[in-house]
Amino acid sequence: MTLAVMLQGTASDVGKSVLVAGLCRIFHQDGLRTAPFKSQNMALNSGITPDGKEMGRAQIFQAEAAGIAPDVRMNPILLKPTSDRQAQVVLMGQVATSMDAVSYHQYKPRLREQILAVYQSLAGEYEALVLEGAGSPAEINLRDRDIVNMGMAEMAQCPVILVADIDRGGVFAAIYGTLALLQPQERARVKGVIINKFRGDVALLRSGIEQIEALTGVPVLGVMPWLDVDLEDEDGVALQAGKYHRTDRRDIDIAVVHLPHIANFTDFNALAAQPDVRVRYVRDPQALADADLVILPGSKNTLGDLCWLRESGMAHAVEQARQRKVPLLGICGGYQMLGETIIDEVESGLGAQPGLAVLKTVTHFAQHKTTTQVQATLGSALPDWLADAAGLRVSGYEIHMGETRREAGCPPLLQLHKAGQAVDDGAISDDGLAFGTYLHGLFDSDAFTRALLNGLRQRKGLAPLDSALEYARYKTRQFDRLAEAMREHIAIDKIYAIMRQHQEPLC
Repeated sequence: MTLAVMLQGTASDVGKSVLVAGLCRIFHQDGLRTAPFKSQNMALNSGITPDGKEMGRAQIFQAEAAGIAPDVRMNPILLKPTSDRQAQVVLMGQVATSMDAVSYHQYKPRLREQILAVYQSLAGEYEALVLEGAGSPAEINLRDRDIVNMGMAEMAQCPVILVADIDRGGVFAAIYGTLALLQPQERARVKGVIINKFRGDVALLRSGIEQIEALTGVPVLGVMPWLDVDLEDEDGVALQAGKYHRTDRRDIDIAVVHLPHIANFTDFNALAAQPDVRVRYVRDPQALADADLVILPGSKNTLGDLCWLRESGMAHAVEQARQRKVPLLGICGGYQMLGETIIDEVESGLGAQPGLAVLKTVTHFAQHKTTTQVQATLGSALPDWLADAAGLRVSGYEIHMGETRREAGCPPLLQLHKAGQAVDDGAISDDGLAFGTYLHGLFDSDAFTRALLNGLRQRKGLAPLDSALEYARYKTRQFDRLAEAMREHIAIDKIYAIMRQHQEPLC
């Protein structure tokens, strides 16, 4: 029978996703075939499985930590907000519909049977499953239709470990309050607590830990220190909290425009890991002044974010950067914005809208969503400063609902290799300083990233760096560092005991 444990949190962004990845890594290291599972994920950071299905990035990096390929069954429901009230609903990796929050809350009970079937299929293939909740199980207004916290734990018949973030303050109140708001049968599932993101001497916590254990009857299984590991974040909470707002100076300064509906900002993790690069996420137009490269990232609301660019003054700042000959890159939604026209008869019904007119392209939104992993080759029309990238092989994935066409004389950036055919993608401006592509994950390709950065170094009069960071190995080291720290600070043997004690066959 499959071992299972579920991590739930006292709030969002307490570190559940990272700790799930750590447990996946530990169980993998211990020889157990392990998979992550999150029944419902709300995030704009998504990725593509080898068979072309869309799922949350958190479960993708958790699968990587477990040493397996991502499988859409690990995240059967993905909600991608398109506005403050509306979200695209992705079921089993494919777009099903769009709903507002009230409609989706009414719809959720219909998904229980499908969720359980998916979970059971994973349980039949893996020796250990690590489940992740969402937000807090103490959202009492959502309890009756819950499918992601205690509702999921009940379906899976698995024990729960509660994760609490001490960095935000009030950790003992958060633990006590969460447990107090649970129903008795829900509270009985909670077999332990992990206090996360601690800074300082753990001895100062001991009396508090003893008291909270006495008050709740739930043991504290460990206190995780604030750990400087470079792993992906599930959604934009970390951006809002300033986690990625670096202040240290590096040779190359890259400014990513922090769009209101930014999507797939994990595209830039590999850039931020480079020793000579500072990546900043910016909303202040003046913050582009010192940038060596400006990036317009993906967006879940291209026209809405394009409007924000103009209203905020960021579009003018981008144009000023262009006048200073600063290179500009658009990815997915950012690529669409750089074109001359965006025609939307599908999402907003606004028809033809002017883009930033940096690239000679026209984008038509479509009902069909392209979701695929691809291999590609950099084109031969690159400018001199980027010539070392010409002909390089890269890999990535596409997630977009639109088709972009170049005007005559506008060269492509890449050639995608699809079903044995070469398909042009992206565009290059006349001056060779602006580019666009639909390809996410481009910077995970080490040789291309180093060629780009050395081109930027050349433009600044800096000597090139010879060695490229091997990003895949870098990520592996991060997983191992996380697992090592968790073994040191959390009673992993007790987690194993909890899992074995509550090992039950699924109904």
